[in-house]
Amino acid sequence: MLKVEALTLHYGQSQILHGVDLEAHAGQVTAVMGTNGVGKTSLLKAIAGRHPYSGGTVSVHGTDLRHPTAFRAARAGIAYVPQGREVFPLLTVEENLETGFACLPRHTRAIPDRIFELFPVLHEMRHRRGGDLSGGQQQQLAIARALITRPRILLLDEPTEGIQPNIIKQIGRVIAQLREEGEIAIVLVEQYFDFAFDLADRFTALSRGAVIREGPKDMVDRDALLQSVSI
Repeated sequence: MLKVEALTLHYGQSQILHGVDLEAHAGQVTAVMGTNGVGKTSLLKAIAGRHPYSGGTVSVHGTDLRHPTAFRAARAGIAYVPQGREVFPLLTVEENLETGFACLPRHTRAIPDRIFELFPVLHEMRHRRGGDLSGGQQQQLAIARALITRPRILLLDEPTEGIQPNIIKQIGRVIAQLREEGEIAIVLVEQYFDFAFDLADRFTALSRGAVIREGPKDMVDRDALLQSVSI
């Protein structure tokens, strides 16, 4: 379980997050929603150790990570798929996947067959360079690379952005399968409302860096949520 409490974050003199609380449980998708610029990506970067936060706590299974670096967050079981994918363009697909080994013990550094079962296209293209893949294929590679780390928490930042509809459906199926397996807590930042609403079990809606709506799906009114994240 991931638990974020009273998280605040600044960029210089500007405060971006204002006391944000968030929970994510294994076997569930928590969707973080809101318009552009409300702090969704900043929240994920703080959790993943990509940007220092000013106050509050980030805990995994009850252990406060105490302002983690990206490496410490990864060792704690947090995997982050950033907006923009950050695929290494000159490395092959297989080499890109192997970059996920860094936080693993040496004896576990292998690409599981399951990765290619989830993303068959990556097996077909494993010897092609990352920069030669389409946007949708790069997104699949970025998610697969995160799964290589055997995470307990998977952070996905705008996984449908710029992706063709058939790949969006495939990514949705993978997220649903990971949720059903019940081992990973998934935090999904997503602008595509229908995609997020269909997959999510919990919602956290942000406005101006603060939580304005939060709760499990069965207690959230769809139309009210849509209005609150579309203003």
